[in-house]
Parts: sequence; C-alpha cells; structure tokens
Amino acid sequence: MKVLMANLLWLQSGGCGGCSMSLLGAEAPDLITTLESAGINLLWHPSLSEQTGAEVRQLLDDILEGRTELDLLCIEGSMMRGPMGTGRFHLLGGTGIPMIHWVEQLAAKARYTLAIGSCAAFGGISTAGDNPTDATGLQFEGELRGGLLGSDYRSGGDLPVVNVSGCPVHPNWVTESLIELALGEGDPERLDALVRPRLYADQLVHHGCTRNEYYEYKASAEALGHQGCMMEHLGCLGTQAHGDCNTRPWNGEGSCTRGGYPCINCTAPEFEEPRHRFTETPKIAGIPVGLPTDMPKAWFVALASLSKAATPERLKENARSEQLIYPPSAKKTSGNKASSK
Repeated sequence: MKVLMANLLWLQSGGCGGCSMSLLGAEAPDLITTLESAGINLLWHPSLSEQTGAEVRQLLDDILEGRTELDLLCIEGSMMRGPMGTGRFHLLGGTGIPMIHWVEQLAAKARYTLAIGSCAAFGGISTAGDNPTDATGLQFEGELRGGLLGSDYRSGGDLPVVNVSGCPVHPNWVTESLIELALGEGDPERLDALVRPRLYADQLVHHGCTRNEYYEYKASAEALGHQGCMMEHLGCLGTQAHGDCNTRPWNGEGSCTRGGYPCINCTAPEFEEPRHRFTETPKIAGIPVGLPTDMPKAWFVALASLSKAATPERLKENARSEQLIYPPSAKKTSGNKASSK
C-alpha cells in the first residue's frame, strides 16, 4: 500500500531563527524521526537542508507551476514590507525577489499555511519601536487582522493562517500542529480566537507553575532570584498568558518561570511592547493592572487580601529568599527554632 506523504516547505523571514533552534530541541523522538513517522516530507528548510541556489529556485518554481504539491507551508519570522511597500529589505537569497512576494505566491498554492512563532503570526519583535522595516505578521498586524495576506485569506484546506505563536515556540506545538494538519484534521474548532492551536492555547502558563503555592497565598518575590510568586512585583503574566509551558516544559524541565524569570506572554500579539519593563508590574493604588483572566477582578482583589492574611510564615520567608529556608513541615519561630504550628 502506498503511503501518502505531506510535503512541507519552511521559509525564514525577519527574525532571529530562534523558533528553528527550539524546534531542533524536539526529543523522544527527534524532529526528523517525528516528521517521517507522521508521513511528512521536508522539501526544504534553510538550515536543515542541503539544497542551495539553483536547486531551491527550481523547487519553488515546481511548486508554483503545479509540478510539486505543497501541503504545509511554514513561515518563520515577520514579513518585511519596506521600504515603501517594495519588500526589498528582504530578498530571498539568489532570487532577487522579495520574500513577501514568494510568500504570497506560495501561500496561494499551500493546502495549509502556518505562522511559526509570534513574529510570523503577529509581527513580533521586528515590529517594536518605530518599525523601520514595516514588518507585519502573515495574517495579523499586532492584534488586528490583516497582515501580509489579508484578513480574507484561506488556504487550499479552507483555513486561515494557523498561528503557532510563541517566542520561541515549543517544538511540540509545531510538530503536533503539523501532524494534525497532515492527517487531515484541520478544523476551525481546534483554533482559538487568535487562530492559535488550542492544543496548547487552551491552557495558561500559570497552570503547573512550580510557584503556585506562593501565588495562592500571595507570597511575592521582591527581586529576581527570589522564590516567591512574580506576579505582584516582577511583571509575571503567567495568569493571563496562553500556553502549556509549565505542564510540558522545554527539554523536559525548562520554562521561563522555572528558570526564575517572569512570563512575558510571548504567545500574544504585541507582547514585545508592554510600555514598561518586562520585570515590572504596573499598579493603580497598589493593585496590579493586569489581573488573572480566569476570574472576576473584584473576586481576585478580595481573595488576595484574605490569602495574604492567612499566609504561613514559612512562605513569607521563603518567598523573599533565593533558596528554600523552611520546608513545609516547619515554620520559623522566635530564636530561629522550628515549630510544628
């Protein structure tokens, strides 16, 4: 019986290549084994493939002229439209043709188009500040629909651009999204309001965070390196950010909060310009402006006050420390003695 293969083409545009670097961290199994097992044929990736120059140009021409089917088009990095709409800030090497023109033509041929990373999805880091390159996402410009391909774009499989956002993306977010589409399971119901795959976007980064006991009692860290919850003072947005980073961390054990850094909500549009330091929590009358999205704000404020009043002494001390001082079975008492109270 002939095994049908889904052809995958990967192009990189304006960005750092960090999503490809993250993708190479796929494990158990590795990336190439995962793709082959799912019946996905990697036509070309600029960092992983041997073909260059005329060979790549021939491949692209074969796709555009219908000699080679394109099932999965992955774009990494933002679309640079400048200067003055010409796209000539980024020409695809050896072709003399702007990357945005290649993407427009290839997206018209693709069964499914995926934006890999927040730059490709929403514009990302490349759009920060004055955006001199006029960068944008494939089908979003920040929070607004549109982007390079326009809000009405649909791929051959009748889906908009699938925004596998993150900075960088988790390798499994990419491979699982590709496998779903390769198996013909592309369904709008599997995508959220920002067209992100719900396989990871239906969770919050807060879920599974190792600092959740501190969060529950509002025992807060006051400086980077402290063990407490980083929401109140250090800008952590894990209670608002969509992603399962803490339930399936990178390489089995890594995430931003596990590494001692606040979540910056990198799966969301316009995360790159919070208008304050990433490690700062904006407040009004001492109350954080950005409160958890999964409960009414008035409830949170009331419960936070009660939680702080009931915070165990060990958590207060541990939260402001760079290492564990008092284990759960003991609390600090006068004279630095342990008590079972």
